Amino acid sequence: MNSKVSSPTLLEALSSDFLACKICLEQLHTPKTLPCLHTYCQDCLAQLDIGGQVRCPECREVVPVPPEGVAAFKTNFFVNGLLDLVKARAPGDVHSGKPTCALCPLVGGKSSGGPATARCLDCADDLCQACADGHRCSRQTHKHRVVDLVGYRAGWYDEEARERQASQCPQHPGEALCFFCQPCSQLLCKDCRLGPHIDHPCLPLVEAVRSRKPGLEELLAGVDNNLVELEATRVAEKEALALLREQAASVGTQVEEAAERILKSLLAQKQEVLGQLRALVEAAEEATKERLTKIAGQEQVAKAAAAFARRVLSLGLEAEILSLEGAITQRLRQLQDSPWTSGPTRCVLPHLELHPGLEDKNCHLLRLSFEEPKQSQKDQGKDGAGSQGGDETQGLEDDRPKTGRQGGAQPLTPKEGKAQNLQEDDEVLIERGNRPNKKKKCKGRGKSVSREPSPILRPNLEGSGLLPRPVFSWSFPTRMPGDKRSPRITGLCPYGPQEILVADEQNRVLKRFSLNGDYRGTVPVPEGCSPCSVAALQNAVAFSANARLYLVNPEGEVQWRRSLSLTQSSHAVAAMPCGDRVAVSVAGHVEVYKKEGSLATRFIPGGKASRGQRALVFLTTSPQGNFVGSDWQQNSVVFCDGLGQVIWEYKGLGLHGCQPGSVSVDKKGFIFLTLREVNKVVILDPKGSLLGDFLTAYHGLEKPRVTTMVDGKYLVVSLSNGTIHVFRVRFPDS
Repeated sequence: MNSKVSSPTLLEALSSDFLACKICLEQLHTPKTLPCLHTYCQDCLAQLDIGGQVRCPECREVVPVPPEGVAAFKTNFFVNGLLDLVKARAPGDVHSGKPTCALCPLVGGKSSGGPATARCLDCADDLCQACADGHRCSRQTHKHRVVDLVGYRAGWYDEEARERQASQCPQHPGEALCFFCQPCSQLLCKDCRLGPHIDHPCLPLVEAVRSRKPGLEELLAGVDNNLVELEATRVAEKEALALLREQAASVGTQVEEAAERILKSLLAQKQEVLGQLRALVEAAEEATKERLTKIAGQEQVAKAAAAFARRVLSLGLEAEILSLEGAITQRLRQLQDSPWTSGPTRCVLPHLELHPGLEDKNCHLLRLSFEEPKQSQKDQGKDGAGSQGGDETQGLEDDRPKTGRQGGAQPLTPKEGKAQNLQEDDEVLIERGNRPNKKKKCKGRGKSVSREPSPILRPNLEGSGLLPRPVFSWSFPTRMPGDKRSPRITGLCPYGPQEILVADEQNRVLKRFSLNGDYRGTVPVPEGCSPCSVAALQNAVAFSANARLYLVNPEGEVQWRRSLSLTQSSHAVAAMPCGDRVAVSVAGHVEVYKKEGSLATRFIPGGKASRGQRALVFLTTSPQGNFVGSDWQQNSVVFCDGLGQVIWEYKGLGLHGCQPGSVSVDKKGFIFLTLREVNKVVILDPKGSLLGDFLTAYHGLEKPRVTTMVDGKYLVVSLSNGTIHVFRVRFPDS
């Protein structure tokens, strides 16, 4: 490797969140380590045990639970040793809050010890001044290290205390683990050594660690090399996409200049070619982003495992290292042997072909051709090393768009241009090369022995616009220790910077979370209220519950309440962009209230002719102040202005026969519509045209319920099981 990752220090391990459980967010208690090297409390793991399996909350790996239960998972003695240092800093006497001597009650017959001023690092006891002086004068303890208690609590002696720690034998309390049985791979104390293992070859812990540590370090170095390779692949992916964008921009300029010189009747062909360019870039970006997401996931898993192994090897005692050696070896070998990358993808590059002088109105004067980028000498050396003779282009010909009829290529018709992949038939006539009937051979493209070549990107002609794409950010549960029932999320809204407010109707609470899942408390609600829909105003929160609209301050004090019609089982609430008004759907119409509680306006979407014919179950507002609602009566999505005038209404086939669900609007006006029955979130443009699927079951959607948009760029989706997924809405030009 070109660089070494510095090992963590003891102070960093004690001061960071390494000793905190990622499930309960408290200090680890009875820490258990999963095969993926993530550590949690034993009780927290027991709560995740579903059908004999546990899904790791961090890397999402499914781990089978031993027949004995989660208690059979490997105990993390390394973490236990660090926890002992942390616990020793806490005040000793729970009543007075001051540390007391641990020896006074034993030698003086006192009920409690005197004030402690020193600590013995070998005995791990707090001592008063008299006992500390006697401790130094005793034949048995005169070599013990006695230090000032104030300095010990300040962390001055952490390194020395760590060196004097000894792991205790679970079978023989009070006996330190000092041997390692090689056939059994088990830590032994002196009593264990003289028991069933008396005939087994055993080594002292120092010698056992010395013999096994090089193997772990070698595996760790292999994983570090893989991380470097992932980083290089990530850079290559971005460079390939940048080259494609640059070339596409250049070709787009040429198309514009050529189109201005030809007849007006050929403008339609110009738009067709530009559409092909946009589709090519869109397909390349989508495929590249999927691979980058996969690379990021692999990198995160490998870094977490490497960090844990490095921390154990740097800070762990011999017994702790040996107790985790098997799990670490298995995990690092698994990561090292995993197929990490298949090399950067090479996108096909478009080129413009001009055929001036043709006067036939049916002749296409603009056409795209595609060629692969030239390889550098470095890439040729990599690929050529694995070639075994024969045709150098073998394995790539099947990925190329094929040439059509002989005698010249004809362009795709608009109907044919909507096909998702180019097929080899008489109708597909976009070729790769500079001129019709001329194929370019790729030189030096032999297959690598260890890796398959990456697929060559081909234009996806399904639509010609550059659509936003989801980028997964975080996922977290909303069930808290105080909840009596499983969460049922019926409302979401942004609440402060990078924070969301969650209406849990089942537990009758409004919960606050950061976007990355940190729990930040609740907004109190009146007793007996079950919040349904929620919206945040300036220093206030509005929510509907039990046919009433409430406005409360952050401390839960009710500012005002309004009764709503009982003809609706739920009332959707949405905050206006100005932040000082709140809208609520009531029996087919929309009521807008000012922050002080007075009714500002009331309208029926589409006018009085629509009275009694609409049921807006979900409602939101756009950044421009317009309203978007899911109408269950008309089975449509309705978009109207602030006065109730319907601008457009969508009832297309894209709803898949489902009733429209929760709606959210991003900063550019794109609308995200939830279809719970088919596990999808579809996207509509600001004019009401369906653009396609945005999220599907492939993205982890399982019965999505409610969505909201945070900062105009994060789509937050809640599932029926109480889990929340956060996706970044990424535009191609961002």
